[in-house]
Amino acid sequence: MMIEFDEYKVKLNGLKPKLDELAASLGIERCKEDIERLHAQIESPGFWDNAEVSQKVMKQARQVEAKVERYEKMCSHWEDLMTICEMAIEENDDSMLEELKEGYTALEEEMERERLETLLSGEYDGNNAIVSFQAGAGGTEAQDWAQMLYRMYTHWVEGHGLSYKILDYLDGDEAGIKSASILVEGTNAYGLLKSENGVHRLVRVSPFDANARRQTSFAAVEVIPEIADDTKDVDIRPEDIEMQVYRSSGAGGQHINKTSSAVRLIHKPTGIVVSCQTQRDQFQNKETCMRMLRSKLIEIKEREHLDKISDIKGTQLKIEWGSQIRNYVFMPYTLVKDTRTGFETSNINAVMDGDLDGFINAYLTCAATNTWVTKS
Repeated sequence: MMIEFDEYKVKLNGLKPKLDELAASLGIERCKEDIERLHAQIESPGFWDNAEVSQKVMKQARQVEAKVERYEKMCSHWEDLMTICEMAIEENDDSMLEELKEGYTALEEEMERERLETLLSGEYDGNNAIVSFQAGAGGTEAQDWAQMLYRMYTHWVEGHGLSYKILDYLDGDEAGIKSASILVEGTNAYGLLKSENGVHRLVRVSPFDANARRQTSFAAVEVIPEIADDTKDVDIRPEDIEMQVYRSSGAGGQHINKTSSAVRLIHKPTGIVVSCQTQRDQFQNKETCMRMLRSKLIEIKEREHLDKISDIKGTQLKIEWGSQIRNYVFMPYTLVKDTRTGFETSNINAVMDGDLDGFINAYLTCAATNTWVTKS
């Protein structure tokens, strides 16, 4: 047993340089300077006179403080584990071995989570995310698959302490959904979920086929950052917007189905369409649609390195064979494999229950190191 404590002491000593590297990557010293500056700003006269500015400063202070606190907690955790090792070796006491093993595993996981945060350096990575689902061709099969993806992502959201609001939800003809949109709220929601943007392919024995034949279905997931309304990056002219109203349906609740409160906006220059039906009030739904449209236009403009909105063309993902970012195979074997990173797992049930961290981590690592899988 004492040999195991010696081994863990060596492993912990090996972790220390990684902890120091993490401090540099996270910019802990700079964060501490930012905390002093923000606190001085908060304590300055007249700080609370402008509610909007003060709220932004307070939010920034809380985020920076939380980052430093998480890092210091890891350092404290490392010291506690090293103390356990040294005490156990000195007193020849193996009663704390299980606690040491669990603690070491937890520390490694904490460090990996923080390492991933260093990869989230994009301009909008810290923002909320708007996630949309669209069934491909194939009727009930594809619509059922779109709903399975909707369930998978909402489970992932709930499992990571984030929250979501339904923006739009259109039921399928017999089962599933034709389309849906949700707003995922929380720190780094977009940075983590941006990896999921693309076409997802399912292979399974169809539950809707009396002959139990194997079917292939496709659905698209679109992920864009929610971007503040006060940005000057885009100018949406009222004459470029076509507004349609319709009766709400689906997951919004029965009370919103009685009036034509749902709103669909069409941006005529680009052909981009956004919808919202979750509020009783038509005006509120329009406001949400405008935020979605603004975010989508800015995201496309940034991604395509375009100079002006008139250069944007609203392109739809090709929801078909060969365009998928990930394959989900239920039959004749079980496998989920990402075509961009090569990451795969045979535990498809865990994935469908929201266990996506392996795929997200692999994507962020490939993006940071530019080590994508080359498609043949």
